Amino acid sequence: MTSAVLPNSVLANENAFASRRRNQLIIAGLIFAAVAALPRFVTDVYMQNVLILTLMFAALSQSWNILGGYCGQISLGHALYFGVGAYATTVLFVKYGVSPWFGMLAGGAMSAVLALALGWPCFRLKGHYFSIATIVIAEIGLLLVHNWDYLGGALGIQWPFGPDNWATLQFARDKIPYFYFALGLFIVTWLVTYFIEESRWGYWWRAVKDNPEAAASLGVTVFESKMAAAAISAFFTAIGGAFYAAFVAYIDPESVMAFRFSLLMALPAVLGGIGTLWGPAVGAAILIPITEITRSYAGGGGSGLDLIIYGTLIMVVALAKPEGILSIFRRSAKSENAS
Repeated sequence: MTSAVLPNSVLANENAFASRRRNQLIIAGLIFAAVAALPRFVTDVYMQNVLILTLMFAALSQSWNILGGYCGQISLGHALYFGVGAYATTVLFVKYGVSPWFGMLAGGAMSAVLALALGWPCFRLKGHYFSIATIVIAEIGLLLVHNWDYLGGALGIQWPFGPDNWATLQFARDKIPYFYFALGLFIVTWLVTYFIEESRWGYWWRAVKDNPEAAASLGVTVFESKMAAAAISAFFTAIGGAFYAAFVAYIDPESVMAFRFSLLMALPAVLGGIGTLWGPAVGAAILIPITEITRSYAGGGGSGLDLIIYGTLIMVVALAKPEGILSIFRRSAKSENAS
């Protein structure tokens, strides 16, 4: 009897799994389409700017989430990869006339290699020691760029003004192209996470996050898994940095490598739901508008107000829903299924 029932139950589970994954894609497609239509209704330039930054940080947080959320390696130094992407693209374009599209890929590749080089010693550290090491390395990178004349030093580098053109990613008169680029970047990072989540690497990363020793005993290559997650995460973070450089058309060390960028990549995922597909987007949709609006309306006198709000939100969520805002909906769905 057992042998007759088991194949049917396995088949039913596989069908349910495939249906769930298909529904996730359909829902995601509807959400992406709805977001893509926003510029038709949001015509204020300032609010368009907020939307662009929200999408950019959603993509960056999704990139951070690959390493910090799924693999459990809490990095607080991702501003280093963001800065590498920004500077690689800017230097290649301004000094050598290389297309920002190529510079973007070059910066992503450089960041991936750098992540592997730094991961070799750092992934031998555990817990908070790893997080502290990432902060120190990112700060060292910031100091180096501050004193590197070839990269403009503390003065930074200004992008040359040119006509609106997708080839050079310059749009002085219209922010809508930047909006769609940021949306495209988020969609790509979401899809990469979606396909990795249920792959062998996704299962390995979650096993490493839960219990590295137990994962190793089951044949998971723990160190290689961490290195792969770091390289993918760094690559997409650098792409975000390259986009930001084109968007603002001017970079200096503090504007692309400051510690606050590392926080703004980690906090949305923590707030929305670490190690989830939609957690970074939900967190970014809450945190980034708060940042921009408080800066706009509070002005210089409100400096730091956004950090106070961040801290308050994180404390409230940590006390009420430690798994993030999305855990509310997951538990509601489970209770409905149980009833």
